[in-house]
Amino acid sequence: MNGPAFEQMINVDAGHPVFAGHFPGDPLVPAVILLEQVAIAVREWRGLRMARVLEAKFMAPLLPAHIAMLRLTEATPNPDARIRFEIRRDDNLLARGIVEVAA
Repeated sequence: MNGPAFEQMINVDAGHPVFAGHFPGDPLVPAVILLEQVAIAVREWRGLRMARVLEAKFMAPLLPAHIAMLRLTEATPNPDARIRFEIRRDDNLLARGIVEVAA
């Protein structure tokens, strides 16, 4: 275990190619990119890979070049196999969920 929590900033550059087809003229960061950031953070925090998403809820959009904070914590039950995530911008909860991890 590497501690009870891990935090990492998310900032998807407005020039990222994903925005070319994701609501041109009114772009937002796709959920798949947010989940990719979760997977990267899990790898950095625990050295594990994200095996699957058990639960994910997206409440508000993240816009290009906006900064958000990703927070990972141990999920109970199964703290060794599951990790809870939250993505916030300022005081607004943008997304939350639980992922399963594997070695």
